[in-house]
Amino acid sequence: MVNREIIGIDLGGTTIKLGRFREDGTCLESLSVATPQPATPTAVLDAMIEAIAQLDPARHAIALGIGTPGPADASGRIARVAINLAGWHDVPLADWLEAKTGLPTVLANDANCAGMGEAWLGAGRHYRNLILLTLGTGVGGAIILDGNLFVGHQGAAAELGLITLNPEGPPCNSGNQGSLEQYASVAAIRRRTGLEPEELGKLASTGDRQALEFWQSYGRDLGVGLSSLIYVLTPEAIVIGGGVSASAEFFFPAAQAEIERRVLKSSREGLHLIKAELGNQAGMVGAAKLAWQILKTES
Repeated sequence: MVNREIIGIDLGGTTIKLGRFREDGTCLESLSVATPQPATPTAVLDAMIEAIAQLDPARHAIALGIGTPGPADASGRIARVAINLAGWHDVPLADWLEAKTGLPTVLANDANCAGMGEAWLGAGRHYRNLILLTLGTGVGGAIILDGNLFVGHQGAAAELGLITLNPEGPPCNSGNQGSLEQYASVAAIRRRTGLEPEELGKLASTGDRQALEFWQSYGRDLGVGLSSLIYVLTPEAIVIGGGVSASAEFFFPAAQAEIERRVLKSSREGLHLIKAELGNQAGMVGAAKLAWQILKTES
């Protein structure tokens, strides 16, 4: 079939983003619609069906990929939990969408989709083995091994923000204490400084000493967390995304220095620490890529 198309969907708490993609990554058209409030599973399903029909009235798409704000099961069928969405628990979203559209459907965690997006068309496109870390409200992650998303035997792998950084640190919603998220998220930055990351970035750009010192400290903490991940996975690249990455120029040097100090050269040979490129489109792009991969494995 010539010019086959996939629809990638990024389901967020406030917005549902959709894109129609060719196999080479060309985005033919995109669309954003408001997430219904309350965002119950049936309300979200109805909104998705309507948006899919609007984006693809000629029904050219042959599959759907969905990124959800929480873990999916290992088979990519069930949204186990969806953060910030009402009443989501073990929702068989892929089955529901297939029944309504007739299209093969796969689900994945939104951070995993962002990782696949960056690996396919973004900052990680030149590498086969990489880690994505999203520094935002929380700290999400994705692991790409030999070009494939690694989700673990139950589908919940790559919760990279929940690794322990300081066993005596602040409590985490996960039940952990002193997780990387408690030092690297937007909430952690607010707690540590009383300021928003954007404000700290603007101050640092004017040469403000306190802001620059904060970003140095932030970079060291991030580098410590990344060092543990590097020893386990020895990636070719670490891609840093999320809103905090806008200030990467101020904390990358300290993070890089910490990695070089802590990690044996044999484990970090040729490692690249790079900023994500796709912004808030990454989840939609990665969801489409996962759908293409599922089609290939089933054909």
